[in-house]
This record gives sequence, structure tokens and C-alpha cells, in this order.
Amino acid sequence: EVQLVESGGGLVQAGGSLRLSCTVSGFTFDDYAISWFRQAPGKEREGVSCVSNIDGSTSYANSVKGRFTISSDNAKNTVYLQMNSLKPEDTAVYYCAASRYYCAPKGCPGCYWGQGTQVTVSA
Repeated sequence: EVQLVESGGGLVQAGGSLRLSCTVSGFTFDDYAISWFRQAPGKEREGVSCVSNIDGSTSYANSVKGRFTISSDNAKNTVYLQMNSLKPEDTAVYYCAASRYYCAPKGCPGCYWGQGTQVTVSA
């Protein structure tokens, strides 16, 4: 059974940090790219960052570049999203998603998805 489990969300003040984790099972971790998406109330889901376990390539949304860092621990089948200098506009439910080999196009069609973890940044 394919599972993606997010953790690490919570409430933090603006300027603070959180580290999200996405632990996966049920497929060959090394063959997949893992993306982080987020969705704020009343807004469309947006891609935040992605890492491919095939070649280690990473990508970031412009809104998080320089503040967020994605990393992958193949021994633990886990991808992390280190979020620093958090802003109130980062408040959202954060989801991880898995796509075969490389980062998926917008919306991650055909991806496996986790259930999400809430991140709330207070002003």
C-alpha cells in the first residue's frame, strides 16, 4: 500500500522556522520525485518545492526561494522541507506528493498524495 505521511506542521510566529517531513512507503523511493504543495483557504493549491531522487535536482517556487530548503534522506525514505523566515502568507495546509522519476508538471497529475499538515504563521 502506498503511503505518504506528512508531519512537522504547527503554529509559529512570523520569522520562525519549521521542518516538515514526508515519509513514504509502498514504492521504490529512489525512483520517485517528491514535491511539496500548499493550499491556503480560498486559494488554489500551489507547488512549493520538489526534489528528484533520480538526479538530486531541486526546484522552488519564487515565493519561497532563499527561505525554504528541500532535502531527501534515502535511508529513511523521507523528504524534508526546512522552512525559515516564515511569513503569515505561508499559512496553508502542506501536502507532499510523489511522481515517477522527475518532478511532475503543475498539479502533479497521477501523483500519490499525503493527507497534509497544517502550518500556521502568526503575525
